[in-house]
Amino acid sequence: MPNPPSLRLQSGVRVQSDLPLPGSKSMTNRALALAALADGESHLTNMLIAEDRTVMVTALRSLGIAATGDGTDVHVHGQGGRIPAREANLDLRLSGTAIRFLAAMVALGHGRYRLDGTHRMRERPIQDLLDALHELGADVATDAGNGCPPVTIQASGLRGGHATVQGGRSSQYLSALLMVAPYAREAVTLHVPMEQLSKPFVDMTVRMMASFGIDVERDGYRSFHVPTGGYQAGPYRIEADAMAAGYHWAAAAISGGHAITRDVGRDSVQGDRRLADVLETMGCHVTWHANRCEVAGPSDGRLRGGTFDLNDMPDQAQTLAVVALFAEEPVRINNIWNLRIKETDRLTALATELRRLGAQVELGDDWITVHPLESVESAEGTAIETYGDHRMAMSFAVAGLRIPNLTILDPACVEKTYPTFFDDWRTIGGVAG
Repeated sequence: MPNPPSLRLQSGVRVQSDLPLPGSKSMTNRALALAALADGESHLTNMLIAEDRTVMVTALRSLGIAATGDGTDVHVHGQGGRIPAREANLDLRLSGTAIRFLAAMVALGHGRYRLDGTHRMRERPIQDLLDALHELGADVATDAGNGCPPVTIQASGLRGGHATVQGGRSSQYLSALLMVAPYAREAVTLHVPMEQLSKPFVDMTVRMMASFGIDVERDGYRSFHVPTGGYQAGPYRIEADAMAAGYHWAAAAISGGHAITRDVGRDSVQGDRRLADVLETMGCHVTWHANRCEVAGPSDGRLRGGTFDLNDMPDQAQTLAVVALFAEEPVRINNIWNLRIKETDRLTALATELRRLGAQVELGDDWITVHPLESVESAEGTAIETYGDHRMAMSFAVAGLRIPNLTILDPACVEKTYPTFFDDWRTIGGVAG
């Protein structure tokens, strides 16, 4: 059955949510990379089932690394840092984690590898990663010489040593380098001369490397030293996705409802869980447990505004901006420049669609201020463009709980990271019909 071109949402719902969430995309693709590099078979459980995971698994198989199982459990037959295939053309579509992690991984191989993706992927910068790989001894270049994919790597293993990686565009560059570093011929020291973006994702990478047997020595976020060695294969469980949890927390916040998210709790390694703390500052009641979180919207229905720095979780900015429509004061979100180089220019897209709803929006290079909607009725029947961006679709679905007859265009774009999102939204009453 073809995917519908649009989906009409249901307003007036007081959300009561306690649904199983998909596995974390960030943890899934890191675990796949680490397991592929390890020596022996790793059993990965609670994995994401979505396009980003499929892209990564397909690429590993193209490189000669077996990954068996199509559900939430996958067995990866790691090759001890070797890349069996000596030539591969990898289509990573729009998966930023996949193209960055694999660019570093294939540099360990011996042969020619080309990495490409969609039209939008060809606009997303990767030069900072390639520069660092070059310092470590790799022969890497973008085909068009513009710092964006396609990327061709003439690999003969990584020498190692010292390299500088810029931290201002994406944490995934540093994470990619850290994960492959144990298999360089010499120990690797990475220097980060500028402020590191999305620090919790770097912490996630380091903690997951430790789970596979490699400890990283670090000086905060300024330098990282990785000894030579190898990862130990074994079982690893993926947490539920904190980004996915965020949509349910936001739904509870604006509807005066209650959301329970399991497998994302106080002990989570995911920095995106901090959105719940931001919502608490705005007036929600939040209860953390070791392995779950409960968010209840304010009993009086009043959400406070404020200024929030989301440098450590920029992907939550869209969700928070939608919540801001229903606050009593403006919400300013700072330090989110890298949203401009995501699946779309998310800052521009976000401002455009919020204004389509009638909101007053101020926009800067790395910040956005959203003023509360004066009337939800005036926004009734609006059709939201999603720009092929899964997070645009899911964040604006939250608004549909309050705005009558809101329509999401191209709802199938959620298949990238949360294919069952609108099924879950229907379960909580947020889809019409």
